[in-house]
Amino acid sequence: MTTGLSQGVGPTVAAPAWSAPPPRAARWSGRPPLLLVVLATVGAGLFVFPLAGLLVKAPWEQLPALLVAPEARDALGLSLLCSLSATALCVLLGVPLAWVQQRTRLPGRGLLRAITTLPVVLPPVAGGVALLYAFGSRGIFGWVLNRDTGIQLAFTTTGVIIAETFVAMPFMVITISGALQSVDRRLEEAARTFGANRWTIFWRVTLPLIRPSLIAGTVLSWARALGEFGATITFAGNYPGKTQTMPLAVYVALETNPDAAVALSLILVAVSLGILTGLRRQWFGPT
Repeated sequence: MTTGLSQGVGPTVAAPAWSAPPPRAARWSGRPPLLLVVLATVGAGLFVFPLAGLLVKAPWEQLPALLVAPEARDALGLSLLCSLSATALCVLLGVPLAWVQQRTRLPGRGLLRAITTLPVVLPPVAGGVALLYAFGSRGIFGWVLNRDTGIQLAFTTTGVIIAETFVAMPFMVITISGALQSVDRRLEEAARTFGANRWTIFWRVTLPLIRPSLIAGTVLSWARALGEFGATITFAGNYPGKTQTMPLAVYVALETNPDAAVALSLILVAVSLGILTGLRRQWFGPT
């Protein structure tokens, strides 16, 4: 009868589950079904052909001149200012929001989680209308702010930042919530036994553990803010030098200067592709 004790040695200890690296995903070794290959090819073409169209139609010789034109420079500068500001707000507000949803027993957490992730599936124009009737000069909160302080948020650069934060923050909340769910709570409990308070545990233990997800959520939020269109044009308008970001400039240039629209689109595509390439290992693992 096995007792789990070795003669004169002591109890046997099983190797921890984390000692062995996870197996790599198995790959198909035989001939793939023809129908799946055909359907996959058609699906890939839906993404490849639009990108190829941009590359073929791009005015490569005029590209530098188009990108340094005053309209393009203003749109690019405003996009960087607003998207980086919105990203900072996503980090400042989204991380605590994700922590509250994941680590507290606040009543209505499910409803709060649904509301905070709603902009992911909500049409951006509808989000812009909602922002307008909340923070506009006649909105339920905007009119009080305008009456008491004279501050107007709609149709301003600040309005662009708010609109971009509204659509980008869910990506931060979702990413951080998933990271918090996978954190080993025993490490936080160990810090608590050594006398660390809740803020110290969050700052010195939790944040370092979720740092990769924090970086990924920040980059995703910035990419979403940089490409925002619908909520921005609805809530902030399309005023050159004030609220006209790059996506809005592309929309206008498509009617008046198609070459400039293609040039600006190439910048957005390059940024987005670079972000996806940088995050591919975190999303898909080793390939």
